[in-house]
Amino acid sequence: MANAIQPKLGFVVAGLMLGILTAAMDNTIVATAMGTIVSELGGLDKFVWVTSAYMVAEMAGMPIFGKLSDMYGRKRFFVFGMIVFLLGSALCGTAQSIEQLSLYRAIQGIGGGALMPIAFTIIFDVFPPEKRGKVSGLFGAVFGMSSIFGPLLGAYITDYISWHWVFYINLPIGLVSLGCILLFYKESLRHAPQKIDWYGAVTLVGAIVCLMFGLELGGHTYGWSSPQILGLFAGFIVLFLLFLVIERRVEEPIISFDMFRNKLYAGSNLVGLFLGIAFIVATVYIPIFIQGVFGGSATNSGLILLPMMLGTVVTAQAGGFLAGSGRMSFRGVMIIFSILFIISIVLLATITGNTPRWVLTVYMILVGLGVGASFSTLGMAAMHPFDETRRGSASSTMSFVRTLGMTLGITIYGLIQRNHFTSGLGEAFGPGAGGGLPGGGFSSDPRALLSPEARASIPAPVLEKITGVLSESITYAFMWAIVPAVLAFVFALTMGPERMNHAKAANGPQGE
Repeated sequence: MANAIQPKLGFVVAGLMLGILTAAMDNTIVATAMGTIVSELGGLDKFVWVTSAYMVAEMAGMPIFGKLSDMYGRKRFFVFGMIVFLLGSALCGTAQSIEQLSLYRAIQGIGGGALMPIAFTIIFDVFPPEKRGKVSGLFGAVFGMSSIFGPLLGAYITDYISWHWVFYINLPIGLVSLGCILLFYKESLRHAPQKIDWYGAVTLVGAIVCLMFGLELGGHTYGWSSPQILGLFAGFIVLFLLFLVIERRVEEPIISFDMFRNKLYAGSNLVGLFLGIAFIVATVYIPIFIQGVFGGSATNSGLILLPMMLGTVVTAQAGGFLAGSGRMSFRGVMIIFSILFIISIVLLATITGNTPRWVLTVYMILVGLGVGASFSTLGMAAMHPFDETRRGSASSTMSFVRTLGMTLGITIYGLIQRNHFTSGLGEAFGPGAGGGLPGGGFSSDPRALLSPEARASIPAPVLEKITGVLSESITYAFMWAIVPAVLAFVFALTMGPERMNHAKAANGPQGE
């Protein structure tokens, strides 16, 4: 067992933090630039593939790389992931078509799938139990900041430099991270060579692909009852059932379902799933509310997220300290902050076009304070019951589940908001409203309201009605986001009373 503190550990921590920063920020930073990218490359009907290709590859890779890192070591797969991620980033910046960009984003996603879960696992490998909380809080703060800072940075780069640099900016950051890990991380853990579950990997990837594209394309590109969408959902069900059968029968499954028998592990994953759903709704729709209802540039709308980022930093550190010190159980920490998160989402469900900007800022701070602790505490809780031969799997499954929640949140709540917006326009202007309105063509897509040019072309009385409908549709989405926020609290109650036991963890975790 190798938990000795390395002399150059500061460089290792810096390298891991930069790796988390680039991988976690990539999706949000690109989403902000998508309008400009599509206007230059074309392919409006295919732009969804740019985001989905990355997410599918990243999510599918997380449990696979986590398992491989348990088998053959963390360092080689972190380095592999960073090299592939940087290669994909460089290629993305050179893309000449939306199809090329989608392919290169998939390459990026393969690398990203290795970076985050392995980085969080290395913390547990190299730090003694009494220091894991503090460092997990630091890493959780970086993860939370990246989710919020990405849209602002993406908007700034797109507005003032070029969308190509949304991808190129990863290169210097990633190279520094790679250098730190290659030079200063000396891995000395024992590993357990195992058989690779290729059948599980293939069915998992296939199921994720079918689910994501079914959700992304349904009701937009194809009708929900169309053969294409029904076929994708049927494919997801069949492949996922096959995956479950395979994982129960193979000797070394990619996702070990026996690990879910542990209350702490199962509860932390379910809390992460539902917090991810609710949190991404706030992150996505507050900037749209600011830009579409209040008016302003993409960069200015991103500034409203800075208070939320500060909130996440504070409680990521606080949660890591409380749980890591053993002063509170993992469950106790998550119950307290889940209640605060529910309150913040309820408050967001009350906003209107007349809500003062400072009030909205206070609500965003509360969102950050409520969710921040989860970025440090849940990762520790998921890995705590297991020794180093299973930590990679535990961490990667936690990252997979949280990412799945955020992906489902973007898709499902996008449908909820868009449908409410469309029906609201119909009530305000009559059936089929949108394309025929002054400055029209925006019907159910609020992004058409986000540019100052589009707003200037719409008569003031019409614009007031439209922004009112947009405000109501976003508030409606926040109202439904209360459901996953409450479910996160409910599953926090199931995590059990376990807390960080330094002596027990130092002598070897429980195994289950």
